[in-house]
Amino acid sequence: MESITGGNTPKYQELTEQLRLQIVSGEIAPGQKLPSENTLSAQYQVSRQTVRKALAILQNEGYIYAEHGRGTFCSEMMRHAHPSKNIAVVTTYLSDYIFPRVIQGIDDVLTGAGYSIVLKNTKNSRTREAECLQEILSKDIDGVIIEPSKSQIFCRHMNLYEQLEKSHIPYVFIQGCFPQMKDKPHVLLDDFQGGYMITKYLTDHGHKNIVGVFKADDMQGQNRHKGYVRALQEAEILYDPDKVVWFHTEDRKIHPYEAIREMAGKTLRGRMDAVVCYNDQTAQLVIRALQEEGLRIPEDVSVTGYDNSSLANKQGLRLTTIDHPQEKLGAMAAELLLSMIQNGEKEEGESVLIQPMLIEGNSCMEYR
Repeated sequence: MESITGGNTPKYQELTEQLRLQIVSGEIAPGQKLPSENTLSAQYQVSRQTVRKALAILQNEGYIYAEHGRGTFCSEMMRHAHPSKNIAVVTTYLSDYIFPRVIQGIDDVLTGAGYSIVLKNTKNSRTREAECLQEILSKDIDGVIIEPSKSQIFCRHMNLYEQLEKSHIPYVFIQGCFPQMKDKPHVLLDDFQGGYMITKYLTDHGHKNIVGVFKADDMQGQNRHKGYVRALQEAEILYDPDKVVWFHTEDRKIHPYEAIREMAGKTLRGRMDAVVCYNDQTAQLVIRALQEEGLRIPEDVSVTGYDNSSLANKQGLRLTTIDHPQEKLGAMAAELLLSMIQNGEKEEGESVLIQPMLIEGNSCMEYR
Protein backbone atom coordinates (compact mmCIF):
# COMPACT_ATOMS: atom_id res chain seq x y z
CA MET A 1 0.00 0.00 0.00
CA GLU A 2 1.41 3.43 -1.02
CA SER A 3 1.62 6.15 1.57
CA ILE A 4 2.48 9.80 1.70
CA THR A 5 4.87 10.58 4.51
CA GLY A 6 4.96 14.28 3.84
CA GLY A 7 7.65 15.76 6.02
CA ASN A 8 7.31 19.54 5.77
CA THR A 9 5.18 19.33 2.58
CA PRO A 10 1.40 19.23 3.10
CA LYS A 11 -0.05 15.83 2.25
CA TYR A 12 -2.51 17.23 -0.29
CA GLN A 13 0.39 18.81 -2.21
CA GLU A 14 2.28 15.52 -2.28
CA LEU A 15 -0.79 13.68 -3.52
CA THR A 16 -1.42 16.36 -6.13
CA GLU A 17 2.12 15.99 -7.45
CA GLN A 18 1.96 12.19 -7.56
CA LEU A 19 -1.30 12.18 -9.48
CA ARG A 20 -0.04 14.94 -11.80
CA LEU A 21 3.05 12.88 -12.63
CA GLN A 22 0.90 9.83 -13.41
CA ILE A 23 -1.23 11.91 -15.78
CA VAL A 24 1.70 13.61 -17.55
CA SER A 25 3.58 10.31 -17.93
CA GLY A 26 0.53 8.66 -19.49
CA GLU A 27 0.09 6.18 -16.68
CA ILE A 28 -3.36 7.70 -16.33
CA ALA A 29 -4.59 8.08 -19.92
CA PRO A 30 -6.87 10.79 -21.39
CA GLY A 31 -10.50 9.86 -20.78
CA GLN A 32 -9.57 7.28 -18.14
CA LYS A 33 -11.61 7.26 -14.94
CA LEU A 34 -9.63 7.93 -11.76
CA PRO A 35 -10.09 5.75 -8.66
CA SER A 36 -12.80 6.87 -6.25
CA GLU A 37 -12.03 9.15 -3.30
CA ASN A 38 -12.30 6.15 -0.94
CA THR A 39 -9.88 4.11 -3.05
CA LEU A 40 -7.34 6.96 -3.28
CA SER A 41 -7.69 7.59 0.45
CA ALA A 42 -6.89 3.96 1.24
CA GLN A 43 -4.17 3.66 -1.40
CA TYR A 44 -2.19 6.68 -0.19
CA GLN A 45 -3.23 6.43 3.48
CA VAL A 46 -4.61 9.95 3.64
CA SER A 47 -7.99 11.37 4.56
CA ARG A 48 -10.78 11.90 2.05
CA GLN A 49 -10.45 15.64 2.72
CA THR A 50 -6.84 15.47 1.52
CA VAL A 51 -7.95 13.58 -1.60
CA ARG A 52 -10.69 16.14 -2.33
CA LYS A 53 -8.23 19.02 -2.01
CA ALA A 54 -5.73 17.37 -4.38
CA LEU A 55 -8.43 16.59 -6.94
CA ALA A 56 -9.77 20.15 -6.76
CA ILE A 57 -6.31 21.51 -7.59
CA LEU A 58 -5.88 19.13 -10.55
CA GLN A 59 -9.34 20.01 -11.85
CA ASN A 60 -8.59 23.72 -11.60
CA GLU A 61 -5.36 23.15 -13.56
CA GLY A 62 -7.27 21.30 -16.29
CA TYR A 63 -5.74 17.86 -15.71
CA ILE A 64 -9.03 16.23 -14.72
CA TYR A 65 -12.75 16.88 -14.89
CA ALA A 66 -15.71 15.55 -12.91
CA GLU A 67 -19.01 14.25 -14.26
CA HIS A 68 -21.90 14.18 -11.82
CA GLY A 69 -22.86 10.62 -10.96
CA ARG A 70 -20.06 9.10 -13.04
CA GLY A 71 -16.82 10.09 -11.36
CA THR A 72 -13.59 11.92 -12.17
CA PHE A 73 -11.75 11.53 -15.49
CA CYS A 74 -8.40 12.49 -16.99
CA SER A 75 -8.82 15.50 -19.29
CA GLU A 76 -8.61 15.10 -23.06
CA MET A 77 -6.14 17.99 -23.11
CA MET A 78 -3.54 15.53 -21.80
CA ARG A 79 -3.81 13.67 -25.08
CA HIS A 80 -1.51 16.39 -26.41
CA ALA A 81 1.04 16.23 -23.60
CA HIS A 82 3.40 14.02 -25.65
CA PRO A 83 4.70 14.94 -29.14
CA SER A 84 2.95 12.99 -31.89
CA LYS A 85 4.84 14.61 -34.81
CA ASN A 86 1.46 15.21 -36.47
CA ILE A 87 0.40 18.65 -37.74
CA ALA A 88 -3.15 19.41 -38.87
CA VAL A 89 -3.46 21.61 -41.95
CA VAL A 90 -6.97 22.97 -42.44
CA THR A 91 -7.73 24.84 -45.68
CA THR A 92 -10.94 26.01 -47.30
CA TYR A 93 -10.21 23.81 -50.31
CA LEU A 94 -7.60 21.15 -51.11
CA SER A 95 -7.34 20.21 -54.74
CA ASP A 96 -7.91 23.28 -56.87
CA TYR A 97 -6.58 26.73 -57.67
CA ILE A 98 -3.71 27.95 -55.40
CA PHE A 99 -4.16 25.44 -52.57
CA PRO A 100 -1.94 22.56 -53.76
CA ARG A 101 1.10 24.87 -53.90
CA VAL A 102 0.34 26.36 -50.47
CA ILE A 103 0.14 22.84 -49.06
CA GLN A 104 3.35 21.90 -50.88
CA GLY A 105 5.19 24.74 -49.15
CA ILE A 106 3.89 23.58 -45.77
CA ASP A 107 4.76 19.95 -46.49
CA ASP A 108 8.33 20.72 -47.59
CA VAL A 109 9.13 22.40 -44.27
CA LEU A 110 7.26 20.01 -41.97
CA THR A 111 8.48 16.83 -43.66
CA GLY A 112 12.03 18.12 -43.42
CA ALA A 113 11.52 18.56 -39.69
CA GLY A 114 10.17 15.01 -39.27
CA TYR A 115 6.46 15.84 -39.05
CA SER A 116 3.47 14.30 -40.83
CA ILE A 117 0.53 16.32 -42.16
CA VAL A 118 -3.12 15.58 -41.46
CA LEU A 119 -5.08 17.40 -44.19
CA LYS A 120 -8.59 18.74 -43.63
CA ASN A 121 -10.77 21.00 -45.75
CA THR A 122 -13.80 23.04 -44.79
CA LYS A 123 -15.13 24.02 -48.24
CA ASN A 124 -15.26 27.48 -46.68
CA SER A 125 -18.00 26.36 -44.27
CA ARG A 126 -18.08 27.57 -40.68
CA THR A 127 -19.85 24.40 -39.58
CA ARG A 128 -17.20 22.19 -41.19
CA GLU A 129 -14.43 24.29 -39.63
CA ALA A 130 -15.90 23.74 -36.17
CA GLU A 131 -16.16 20.00 -36.88
CA CYS A 132 -12.50 19.91 -37.98
CA LEU A 133 -11.39 21.66 -34.80
CA GLN A 134 -13.42 19.28 -32.64
CA GLU A 135 -11.79 16.33 -34.40
CA ILE A 136 -8.32 17.84 -33.95
CA LEU A 137 -8.96 18.29 -30.23
CA SER A 138 -9.79 14.59 -29.93
CA LYS A 139 -6.60 13.40 -31.65
CA ASP A 140 -2.85 13.49 -31.13
CA ILE A 141 -1.92 16.71 -32.90
CA ASP A 142 1.09 18.91 -32.10
CA GLY A 143 -0.05 22.04 -33.93
CA VAL A 144 -2.46 23.49 -36.49
CA ILE A 145 -2.11 25.64 -39.61
CA ILE A 146 -5.56 26.90 -40.52
CA GLU A 147 -7.06 29.03 -43.26
CA PRO A 148 -10.20 30.40 -41.59
CA SER A 149 -13.55 29.99 -43.32
CA LYS A 150 -15.29 33.25 -44.29
CA SER A 151 -12.68 35.17 -42.36
CA GLN A 152 -14.44 38.53 -42.61
CA ILE A 153 -17.38 37.31 -40.53
CA PHE A 154 -17.28 37.22 -36.73
CA CYS A 155 -16.21 33.79 -35.47
CA ARG A 156 -18.88 32.00 -33.42
CA HIS A 157 -16.76 29.05 -32.31
CA MET A 158 -14.10 30.94 -30.38
CA ASN A 159 -14.48 28.35 -27.63
CA LEU A 160 -12.76 25.76 -29.84
CA TYR A 161 -9.75 28.02 -30.40
CA GLU A 162 -9.66 28.67 -26.66
CA GLN A 163 -9.69 24.90 -26.11
CA LEU A 164 -6.70 24.55 -28.47
CA GLU A 165 -4.83 27.00 -26.26
CA LYS A 166 -5.87 25.23 -23.06
CA SER A 167 -4.67 21.97 -24.61
CA HIS A 168 -1.34 23.61 -25.47
CA ILE A 169 -1.83 23.11 -29.21
CA PRO A 170 -0.30 26.11 -31.03
CA TYR A 171 -2.01 27.34 -34.19
CA VAL A 172 -1.18 29.71 -37.03
CA PHE A 173 -3.67 31.40 -39.33
CA ILE A 174 -2.81 31.53 -43.02
CA GLN A 175 -4.28 33.80 -45.74
CA GLY A 176 -6.71 35.40 -43.31
CA CYS A 177 -7.77 35.71 -39.68
CA PHE A 178 -11.01 36.51 -37.91
CA PRO A 179 -11.71 40.15 -36.92
CA GLN A 180 -11.53 39.37 -33.17
CA MET A 181 -8.35 37.27 -33.50
CA LYS A 182 -5.94 39.63 -35.27
CA ASP A 183 -3.51 39.33 -32.35
CA LYS A 184 -3.08 35.60 -33.00
CA PRO A 185 -0.09 34.34 -35.04
CA HIS A 186 -0.74 34.61 -38.77
CA VAL A 187 0.95 34.70 -42.18
CA LEU A 188 -0.78 36.89 -44.76
CA LEU A 189 -0.25 38.54 -48.11
CA ASP A 190 -0.70 42.33 -47.90
CA ASP A 191 -4.00 42.36 -49.79
CA PHE A 192 -4.65 46.05 -49.21
CA GLN A 193 -1.40 46.86 -50.98
CA GLY A 194 -2.14 44.32 -53.70
CA GLY A 195 -5.57 45.81 -54.42
CA TYR A 196 -4.03 49.28 -54.44
CA MET A 197 -1.18 48.32 -56.81
CA ILE A 198 -3.39 46.62 -59.40
CA THR A 199 -5.90 49.49 -59.45
CA LYS A 200 -3.16 52.13 -59.61
CA TYR A 201 -1.71 50.27 -62.60
CA LEU A 202 -5.02 50.86 -64.39
CA THR A 203 -5.35 54.52 -63.40
CA ASP A 204 -1.74 55.11 -64.48
CA HIS A 205 -2.72 53.70 -67.88
CA GLY A 206 -5.56 56.19 -68.25
CA HIS A 207 -8.53 54.14 -67.05
CA LYS A 208 -11.23 56.10 -65.26
CA ASN A 209 -14.30 53.86 -65.30
CA ILE A 210 -13.00 50.92 -63.31
CA VAL A 211 -15.41 48.27 -62.09
CA GLY A 212 -14.41 46.20 -59.06
CA VAL A 213 -15.47 42.61 -58.33
CA PHE A 214 -14.75 41.47 -54.76
CA LYS A 215 -15.59 38.66 -52.37
CA ALA A 216 -17.59 39.92 -49.40
CA ASP A 217 -17.13 37.18 -46.82
CA ASP A 218 -13.37 36.92 -46.49
CA MET A 219 -10.64 39.22 -45.26
CA GLN A 220 -8.79 39.13 -48.58
CA GLY A 221 -11.76 40.51 -50.53
CA GLN A 222 -12.39 43.30 -48.05
CA ASN A 223 -8.75 44.40 -48.02
CA ARG A 224 -8.38 44.24 -51.80
CA HIS A 225 -11.47 46.43 -52.06
CA LYS A 226 -9.95 48.94 -49.63
CA GLY A 227 -6.82 49.11 -51.80
CA TYR A 228 -9.02 49.65 -54.87
CA VAL A 229 -10.78 52.56 -53.13
CA ARG A 230 -7.48 54.16 -52.08
CA ALA A 231 -6.08 54.03 -55.63
CA LEU A 232 -9.24 55.64 -57.02
CA GLN A 233 -9.04 58.40 -54.42
CA GLU A 234 -5.42 59.14 -55.27
CA ALA A 235 -6.34 59.35 -58.96
CA GLU A 236 -9.22 61.71 -58.05
CA ILE A 237 -11.78 59.27 -59.44
CA LEU A 238 -15.10 59.33 -57.60
CA TYR A 239 -15.92 56.02 -55.95
CA ASP A 240 -19.18 54.65 -57.34
CA PRO A 241 -20.79 51.77 -55.37
CA ASP A 242 -22.78 50.87 -58.48
CA LYS A 243 -19.50 49.90 -60.13
CA VAL A 244 -18.66 47.39 -57.41
CA VAL A 245 -19.88 43.79 -57.53
CA TRP A 246 -19.87 41.90 -54.23
CA PHE A 247 -20.23 38.13 -54.19
CA HIS A 248 -20.15 35.39 -51.54
CA THR A 249 -18.69 31.90 -51.31
CA GLU A 250 -22.00 30.30 -52.27
CA ASP A 251 -22.50 32.34 -55.48
CA ARG A 252 -18.86 32.78 -56.51
CA LYS A 253 -19.24 30.68 -59.66
CA ILE A 254 -22.21 32.55 -61.12
CA HIS A 255 -22.78 36.02 -59.61
CA PRO A 256 -19.61 37.77 -60.96
CA TYR A 257 -20.41 36.44 -64.45
CA GLU A 258 -24.07 37.49 -64.36
CA ALA A 259 -23.40 40.90 -62.83
CA ILE A 260 -20.68 41.84 -65.33
CA ARG A 261 -22.70 40.58 -68.26
CA GLU A 262 -25.61 42.76 -67.15
CA MET A 263 -23.32 45.78 -66.75
CA ALA A 264 -21.73 45.19 -70.13
CA GLY A 265 -25.09 44.67 -71.78
CA LYS A 266 -26.81 47.84 -70.66
CA THR A 267 -25.90 49.45 -67.37
CA LEU A 268 -22.32 50.47 -68.06
CA ARG A 269 -21.84 49.71 -71.75
CA GLY A 270 -19.43 52.29 -73.11
CA ARG A 271 -18.67 53.49 -69.57
CA MET A 272 -16.68 50.51 -68.31
CA ASP A 273 -13.07 50.56 -69.46
CA ALA A 274 -11.51 48.18 -66.90
CA VAL A 275 -12.39 45.54 -64.30
CA VAL A 276 -10.39 44.78 -61.16
CA CYS A 277 -11.13 41.18 -60.15
CA TYR A 278 -10.90 39.52 -56.74
CA ASN A 279 -8.73 36.73 -58.16
CA ASP A 280 -7.79 34.96 -61.39
CA GLN A 281 -10.78 32.61 -61.14
CA THR A 282 -13.11 35.58 -60.97
CA ALA A 283 -11.26 37.22 -63.87
CA GLN A 284 -11.98 34.21 -66.09
CA LEU A 285 -15.71 34.55 -65.37
CA VAL A 286 -15.56 38.28 -66.06
CA ILE A 287 -13.70 37.78 -69.35
CA ARG A 288 -16.26 35.22 -70.50
CA ALA A 289 -19.12 37.58 -69.64
CA LEU A 290 -17.53 40.48 -71.51
CA GLN A 291 -16.72 38.40 -74.58
CA GLU A 292 -20.26 37.02 -74.73
CA GLU A 293 -21.44 40.63 -74.89
CA GLY A 294 -19.16 41.22 -77.87
CA LEU A 295 -16.42 43.11 -76.01
CA ARG A 296 -12.73 42.48 -76.64
CA ILE A 297 -10.02 42.06 -74.03
CA PRO A 298 -8.08 44.36 -73.76
CA GLU A 299 -9.12 46.51 -76.75
CA ASP A 300 -12.51 47.41 -75.26
CA VAL A 301 -12.07 46.54 -71.59
CA SER A 302 -8.90 45.84 -69.57
CA VAL A 303 -9.15 43.05 -66.98
CA THR A 304 -6.88 42.28 -64.04
CA GLY A 305 -6.65 39.23 -61.80
CA TYR A 306 -5.02 38.37 -58.50
CA ASP A 307 -2.87 35.37 -57.42
CA ASN A 308 -0.82 34.72 -60.59
CA SER A 309 -2.30 31.22 -60.76
CA SER A 310 -2.26 28.78 -63.65
CA LEU A 311 -5.47 30.48 -64.83
CA ALA A 312 -3.55 33.72 -65.42
CA ASN A 313 -2.37 32.35 -68.78
CA LYS A 314 -5.18 31.01 -70.91
CA GLN A 315 -5.61 30.88 -74.68
CA GLY A 316 -2.89 33.43 -75.32
CA LEU A 317 -4.28 35.96 -72.83
CA ARG A 318 -1.91 36.63 -69.95
CA LEU A 319 -3.61 38.39 -67.08
CA THR A 320 -2.04 41.37 -65.44
CA THR A 321 -2.23 40.10 -61.88
CA ILE A 322 -0.70 40.14 -58.40
CA ASP A 323 1.78 37.41 -57.63
CA HIS A 324 0.72 35.10 -54.81
CA PRO A 325 3.83 33.32 -53.48
CA GLN A 326 1.85 30.23 -52.51
CA GLU A 327 4.71 27.91 -51.57
CA LYS A 328 6.55 30.68 -49.73
CA LEU A 329 3.42 31.56 -47.76
CA GLY A 330 2.91 27.91 -46.79
CA ALA A 331 6.57 27.48 -45.85
CA MET A 332 6.57 30.61 -43.68
CA ALA A 333 3.44 29.43 -41.84
CA ALA A 334 5.08 26.05 -41.19
CA GLU A 335 8.29 27.69 -39.95
CA LEU A 336 6.34 29.95 -37.58
CA LEU A 337 4.40 26.98 -36.18
CA LEU A 338 7.60 24.94 -35.69
CA SER A 339 9.12 27.87 -33.80
CA MET A 340 6.08 27.96 -31.51
CA ILE A 341 6.26 24.20 -30.90
CA GLN A 342 9.98 24.26 -30.20
CA ASN A 343 9.74 27.27 -27.90
CA GLY A 344 6.82 25.70 -26.06
CA GLU A 345 4.88 28.93 -25.99
CA LYS A 346 2.32 30.96 -27.87
CA GLU A 347 3.98 33.77 -29.77
CA GLU A 348 1.19 36.29 -29.27
CA GLY A 349 1.22 39.05 -31.85
CA GLU A 350 3.72 37.24 -34.07
CA SER A 351 2.74 37.78 -37.70
CA VAL A 352 4.21 37.82 -41.18
CA LEU A 353 2.93 40.22 -43.86
CA ILE A 354 4.23 39.37 -47.33
CA GLN A 355 4.52 42.25 -49.78
CA PRO A 356 2.79 41.74 -53.15
CA MET A 357 4.35 42.03 -56.60
CA LEU A 358 2.54 43.04 -59.80
CA ILE A 359 2.89 40.76 -62.83
CA GLU A 360 2.23 42.56 -66.11
CA GLY A 361 0.45 40.58 -68.82
CA ASN A 362 -1.41 41.52 -72.01
CA SER A 363 -4.92 41.83 -70.57
CA CYS A 364 -4.67 45.59 -70.18
CA MET A 365 -3.85 48.43 -72.55
CA GLU A 366 -3.25 52.15 -72.50
CA TYR A 367 -6.59 53.96 -72.44
CA ARG A 368 -6.59 57.61 -73.42
